[in-house]
Amino acid sequence: MSSAPVVEAQDWGWRYSGRNRWATSGLTFSISPGERVLLLGGSGAGKSTLLSALTGVLGGADEGEEHGKLLVNGKHPTRIRGRVGLVMQDPSSQVILERVGDDVAFGCENLCVPREQIWPRVRAALDAVHLDLPLDHPTHALSGGQQQRLAIAGALAMQIGTDRIGVAGAPGILCLDEPTANLDPVGIVEVREAISSVVADRRTTLVVVEHRIEVWVDLVDRVIALAPGGGLIADGPPREVFTHHREELSAAGAWVPGVDSGIHARPQPTGRAEPLLWAEDLSIGYAPQHPVHTHLATRIPARRATAVTGPNGAGKTTLALTMAGVLPPLAGQVQTAPELRPTASQHLTRRLRRHFDPAQQSTWPSRDLLTRIGSVFQNPEHQFVEATVHDELAVGLRTLGRSTQQTSTRVDELLAQLHLDHIAEANPFTLSGGEKRRLSVGTVLATSPTVILLDEPTFGQDRNTWIDLVKLVQSILDEGRTIISVTHDDAYLRVLGENIIAMEPTA
Repeated sequence: MSSAPVVEAQDWGWRYSGRNRWATSGLTFSISPGERVLLLGGSGAGKSTLLSALTGVLGGADEGEEHGKLLVNGKHPTRIRGRVGLVMQDPSSQVILERVGDDVAFGCENLCVPREQIWPRVRAALDAVHLDLPLDHPTHALSGGQQQRLAIAGALAMQIGTDRIGVAGAPGILCLDEPTANLDPVGIVEVREAISSVVADRRTTLVVVEHRIEVWVDLVDRVIALAPGGGLIADGPPREVFTHHREELSAAGAWVPGVDSGIHARPQPTGRAEPLLWAEDLSIGYAPQHPVHTHLATRIPARRATAVTGPNGAGKTTLALTMAGVLPPLAGQVQTAPELRPTASQHLTRRLRRHFDPAQQSTWPSRDLLTRIGSVFQNPEHQFVEATVHDELAVGLRTLGRSTQQTSTRVDELLAQLHLDHIAEANPFTLSGGEKRRLSVGTVLATSPTVILLDEPTFGQDRNTWIDLVKLVQSILDEGRTIISVTHDDAYLRVLGENIIAMEPTA
């Protein structure tokens, strides 16, 4: 490896506009060309901020304050935008164009890759991540896991080819922010192998953020662990870091190999659980001409934790949203138990009252859903409507007409419970991925619905916040409520997989 660093940080830090706390600070380290670095740290420690800084996309002085020095190839990252490939934590934020092939080609076009090289690169990148779809497949029809593969393919396309070093502006650094978080187990292996092949010749420097360390530990040369209050916990070879800083890393939220969560499945309630929601001969999807599944039969037992599992693209989210009343069935019906049904709401318009059916939640107004079936979407940002974390948690309570005192008390409880009290006045869109997920869960918990749908609830969570979230779900179940989770998380399934609905993709 060359002795000249490709990345150099000296007492570097960043504070977002409107925040009192620094997102990260006091970072001093250097990375040599061709190194493979695993970047660790608890939720909110500044990992995503650092990756965004390396790619020059943090913005100017109006978006935040920078101190210290951060250089890429000896220059400030804003002066060489496009030379560092980035796959962000939220893959949907990187989908730009309407067709899969065009979206993967977008980065190559911006780097002025010769026209005759672009489409071979696009096909090779899609093959590498096993996104086996036509080039004209619409990007809006992709699942969350497929969007993740698409984002990685776009970054890989800028790297693929023996001539990539000779292409003007080609990125020599690949930054990945939790690249496997939304993938099924097979997809995790495939993506990791794809990344491994890209960095095999040591011509590409890899910086990867991942809470699940075991996926990358045998590929990386080095671990840099960010401390919660700024600076570094550790910096060195993986074996050395995990041996000498085991307890400190675990306390900071890292999933250190060999350290168990200590959370166990709750004792199963006695007696037969009657279904709270059920369906026979159900067809689901977003358009009648393109059903995701047909002739489904499923049941959601009351006061139990149901987990919907299966590979990416199998229709897990579609089924869960249909059962929750967010999506109407394409055919068949989702039935609800009598104790969950609302009465005919007097505040409904004449048109809505005409279609209202207490047994079918897809016909209920949002006011009735608030206290009966709450949904936490896969992308937390799809739920945010207010300018501060505090006000976001208060939305549902205000809609239900709760008093100012009742609302304030409940919001304060949730802020403390979800470890968001220190950012109560922050804009929800500026939070870390893990913080956004906890906020989205809190917005649903605020109104105490009987049934709660959680779509990938542990995405972006470190060890500490994962434990807190699982304990929270268990306490909700102990209160007699019902949980539906869409998840790939094996550890979550071991604790909260009381009833499993296994989905398989249609032919």
